[in-house]
Amino acid sequence: MGEKQNNWERIEAVIQWARMSTNYFARYIGLPRGENLYQIKRGNNGISRDVARRIVEKFPQIDQLWLLTGDGEMFADKPQSGKKIPFYATDVEQGIADLQGLEADGELIVPGMDDCELAMLYSGRAMGQSVPPGTVVFLKNIDRDEIIPGGEYVIISRKIVTLRIVRAADSGARLRLVAGDKKNYDDIVLNINDIMAVYKVKGKLITNT
Repeated sequence: MGEKQNNWERIEAVIQWARMSTNYFARYIGLPRGENLYQIKRGNNGISRDVARRIVEKFPQIDQLWLLTGDGEMFADKPQSGKKIPFYATDVEQGIADLQGLEADGELIVPGMDDCELAMLYSGRAMGQSVPPGTVVFLKNIDRDEIIPGGEYVIISRKIVTLRIVRAADSGARLRLVAGDKKNYDDIVLNINDIMAVYKVKGKLITNT
């Protein structure tokens, strides 16, 4: 039997398995800041029942007893449940307009994403730290009139395909597409009638690159 992992090693194993940064993982499980986890890393705190509960609620695959004590195995002895979301290892801005011609590279099961229809990679840089390159975005196809200004959407128009924050323009017939990196990327003003399809970004899996 191998040596039992310490508290931080168990937390770190889950973070690496989830392909998240420590700070994003903390936010994802509902902790106010990453410092809660860094205190565990420094050995100042153990893994509390509250932290373990938060992790298992988001990742039911993880065994809570192992998380708290190190006994047993990392993964609970039960099948993964939830909707299987087709994942395309293709840049969303390059591939989503030709989605019918693509074959899914796999399936993802992510708690809380049951209303998503697909997941793709975002490889662009225009969204800055909000959606860094390498992020997996979870998408749902919606009608144009379901767009809510301020949200992140993949817009397929007659001229461009882009992931941007959508805001209202000076005319009710147009939308303004805003980049997360406003310093290096200009706004795009688009006629609503030119929009062919819209996908709402329902969730993001930001990998620690």
